[in-house]
Amino acid sequence: MSNLLIVESPGKIKKLRKILGSNWQIKASMGHFRSLANDGEDNLGFDLNENQVQMRWQAKDAKSKKVIKELKEASNRQKVSKVYVATDPDREGEVIAWHIFQTIKHPEIVRVTFSEITEAAVRNAIANPRQLNQDLVGAGLARSCLDKLVGFRGSPLVWSLNLGAKSIGRVQSAVLHLVCEREREIQNFTPENYFSVFAEYAESFKAFYLRLHQDKTNQQEQKEDSKTPESKRIYQEAEAARLVAIAQANQHQIISIQTKRATKNPPPPFITSTLQQAVGSKLGFSPDKTMKLAQTLYEKGLITYMRTDSIALSDEFCQAAKKWLEEKDPHNVPKKVTKFRKGKNAQEAHEAIRPSDLTYPSVKLKQEISEEEFNLYLLIWKRAIASQCAKAQIDKTVVLIQSGEVIWEAKGQVVNFKGYARYWNDLKVDSLLPELREGQILQLNKADFERKQTSPPSRYGEPQLVALMEKKGIGRPSTYSSSVKTIKSRKYVRVEKKKLIPTELGMSVDSFLMKVLVDLIQSEFTAKMESSLDEISVGSKSWQPYLCEWNRSYFAPALDQAVSILPQGDRPASRGKVNSTDFKCPVCGKPLEEYHYVKEGQEKSLLRCSDSKARKKKDHKKVVFFKTRQGNWWSKDFGQL
Repeated sequence: MSNLLIVESPGKIKKLRKILGSNWQIKASMGHFRSLANDGEDNLGFDLNENQVQMRWQAKDAKSKKVIKELKEASNRQKVSKVYVATDPDREGEVIAWHIFQTIKHPEIVRVTFSEITEAAVRNAIANPRQLNQDLVGAGLARSCLDKLVGFRGSPLVWSLNLGAKSIGRVQSAVLHLVCEREREIQNFTPENYFSVFAEYAESFKAFYLRLHQDKTNQQEQKEDSKTPESKRIYQEAEAARLVAIAQANQHQIISIQTKRATKNPPPPFITSTLQQAVGSKLGFSPDKTMKLAQTLYEKGLITYMRTDSIALSDEFCQAAKKWLEEKDPHNVPKKVTKFRKGKNAQEAHEAIRPSDLTYPSVKLKQEISEEEFNLYLLIWKRAIASQCAKAQIDKTVVLIQSGEVIWEAKGQVVNFKGYARYWNDLKVDSLLPELREGQILQLNKADFERKQTSPPSRYGEPQLVALMEKKGIGRPSTYSSSVKTIKSRKYVRVEKKKLIPTELGMSVDSFLMKVLVDLIQSEFTAKMESSLDEISVGSKSWQPYLCEWNRSYFAPALDQAVSILPQGDRPASRGKVNSTDFKCPVCGKPLEEYHYVKEGQEKSLLRCSDSKARKKKDHKKVVFFKTRQGNWWSKDFGQL
């Protein structure tokens, strides 16, 4: 009998067949193939009890039903001796594996993971199967329930705005708030005028006002938004004119020249967020497009798994990189490889994003993949090899010049050794100073000042927003791009000149949530929820008690408070509670359920078929009974019960 390997994406199958051979069947789950059912209170598909969560699952759609059927047939114990579940090596992959374990009842079913689709990695995974990581599964299930709980119970609040708002979300609303808060900063920004004073010399360089001679604090007070060299900011034009007059009336003499050699460490290899940021900046791709291209590269066995927040690299890769540098660029082999610190929110155990094979010929690769895929691969390759290179060495020079009571400053820098920057150049361009010496008298060509104005903060581009999400702990690698995509698809933000601008609808939704659910949109609050999920994933916290307590102590009271502060006519219709009855459905004979809800401030109820799947069918849509004044149940199509 053959073995069965189940992966998430069909794109991996071709590569895996080449590795495993003809004695293996390989099937794809097509990602998540089951979702929480749309039944029960508020159609959540789960019930929250004192400290337990009762979940009910259903096929996502018709295509998923077909997948489930195919997986069951393929895993028939008469056909296969063992089932290996090789879904992706992250939290969501573990949850999908759990669904497969729940769906397939095979006596020999095991979990395997690999972070790159190479023969060595795949065969090593097959040789070292394991059981499901129930902690990771619990974190994934908690995330699913949290997201549906917030979305299904919170979204009716924004429907009451009657502006076309579709939803709120545990992560999406916090991300939207970041964009809207930046927009408010821009709208409320008041520009401030200032002056930059400079001196130009016949020796072909320029210096800027630093301080008065008696002021020994050698500190510039430049703002972060200054992109060009400038002087210490002067806020009165008369003072700027006085400094220029001093420069014109006095001799200029060099009083100090200091040159220091600085080193700059190589950057760490890519993780999901830094990949999206760098690709957005260098190639102009959105996070969503970047991840789709990276998925293709992974499935073709060219890079390691692309949803990760780990900067670790395998010893095998580090040795391969060292060997490549020794052969191709021996001066760039470091005496000691830079050690990278793990980020405070990092929670994945696998590697950073890197090429599977450093020596794969680029000429051959160009023939196998698209131009966009090749450009992305090249960035990943360069960043990975750069991380293993020597430090860059930069000679920085500071020249101090005195004229009268004024001290001027000129700066220059020269890259002495590029090191890692041969592959990943993030160094400033050389700024050359002429040959100068202490005590030298300089010839002033011009002294003047420029009128400048402070600038408002910039809107976020998609890469910058992803960087901010990572910094603030909002979301995780698997959700960065999808969260940004959601607020765009909901028409809460639009993209203009590669910048995210909140729409009027987005600003209205955010302003509304600031009044009724302010905690839910705060970065710190959302990050704390993510940290709780991380604790669950490592076994430090039980997911079901956490979810029940979160709903009981925060979310349910917060929703009640939100509804209470809305005007009576604006209160959303509740999806309500459900009670079973002894009445039978006139179409299928199953029990009718009594559905209680609130609409326009009034409590109401109706009877409907208890079969949530049947209710979607055409012959069931008229099965609705309303209570008459006499207390009877009546339907327009079926009469009185």
